[in-house]
Amino acid sequence: MLRIQSPEGTRRVDIDNHAVTRELFEKVLDVFETIEYPFTLYGRRDKSQEIASSDSMTLASYGLKHGDMIFLSPIAGTVQHVEQPTGNDKAKDEISSTSLLVSTPTPSMPGSKIPVRSIVDEDQVDLLLQKMDGTIKRKRDPKNCLHGDNSSCIHCLPLEPYDASYLKDLNVKHMSFNAYLRKLSSGLDGGKYANLDNISCRIKPGCTGHPPWPKGVCSKCQPKAITLNSQTYRHVDNIVFENPNLVEQFLHYWRVTGRQRIGFLYGKFDVHLDVPLGIKGTVAAIYEPPQESTRDSVRLLPDSRQSLVDRLAAKLGLSCIGWIFTDLVAEDISKGTVRNFRNAETHFLSAQECVMAGHFQSLHPNPCRFSSDGYFGSKFVTVCVTGDAQNQVHMEGYQVSNQCQALVRDECLVPTKDAPELAYARQSTAEKYIPDVYYKLKGFRKIGKELEKVNSP
Repeated sequence: MLRIQSPEGTRRVDIDNHAVTRELFEKVLDVFETIEYPFTLYGRRDKSQEIASSDSMTLASYGLKHGDMIFLSPIAGTVQHVEQPTGNDKAKDEISSTSLLVSTPTPSMPGSKIPVRSIVDEDQVDLLLQKMDGTIKRKRDPKNCLHGDNSSCIHCLPLEPYDASYLKDLNVKHMSFNAYLRKLSSGLDGGKYANLDNISCRIKPGCTGHPPWPKGVCSKCQPKAITLNSQTYRHVDNIVFENPNLVEQFLHYWRVTGRQRIGFLYGKFDVHLDVPLGIKGTVAAIYEPPQESTRDSVRLLPDSRQSLVDRLAAKLGLSCIGWIFTDLVAEDISKGTVRNFRNAETHFLSAQECVMAGHFQSLHPNPCRFSSDGYFGSKFVTVCVTGDAQNQVHMEGYQVSNQCQALVRDECLVPTKDAPELAYARQSTAEKYIPDVYYKLKGFRKIGKELEKVNSP
């Protein structure tokens, strides 16, 4: 008996230990009604032991035993299928897809496409960080270390990049994403049961046990309820501009017209040395797309040059890594001061800006080989230019969480009209199912239907 874990749940398969792996693929296809080819089977969760479909390799040759867990991963993205040549035929087409499938026709499963491997083209900065040790070196403590120079103890051993006390001393509230990956792979199991699953707020298609929504829904296809939590990691740890003139030129439009402005940031990601296994975004150019702006709003227009700009940036080794917008209101023109209305008492980003950030992040997913989908989260950043506590022009960088990104992508979240700091979760309709969204409030108590702020949480 083997256990098969997949995004659709876990199933059991009874199969002889000396059976070929092709029979295992056939049985897996039978027990999962909603899963079809192509998919890949792995002996470990981190996809380090791939089980290929073969007429010669047996389950025993992979070391599989009774009760073992096998992990099923659907092939993500566009997949090309390559048929085995017969006779003197030669393959003439170039294979450029990220997933390669080889056809192994058999009497019981003629012409079936069996997955061989899938490759995720990760960002260069992630590949560099994965090769780095990442541990935080510490010097020998003269008071607590009682050993020689060639020895180590608990007071001078290197710290892991996700060490909570070290990050707190650095005033880092969110660990880097690659440090989070190291944390998942730590422990006795080596990250065998850790997974990076993208959040989905949609009903899973293909469920045949009931009529489609709104006439029916079941636990297999129903999305899970969302409980809003603070994300412990971040995909980008710092944003810098190569040249201060970039921002000055961008702000020139507001200084002349008094209207707000939006631009796209083009640059690249590098290793950020101030945070363990951190990532830094370096902005080399700001592209201002066609837009209509007022003193209070900006409306983006269709841009026929966007693809050309992306191609030119790629020639220079750059890509679109974020967006920037202004929210400036002049206070004293003679002194050059601006109003400060974004703070802890009001809001740092409005709900509509969070929705916009989530939309852009969904358009620029982060390639990740540790996710069954081939991507996880996003490195796309949001930069807001507004007034600080000293009424000076100030920039702040943000990213919305993966939860917010999923809620925006699946059209579950909309901004409110009268309260910019609040968002509204849609209700389910006959056309669309919306999962429940739960959250916690601190510092409030309920009085009838109203919320009153109190000092103690």
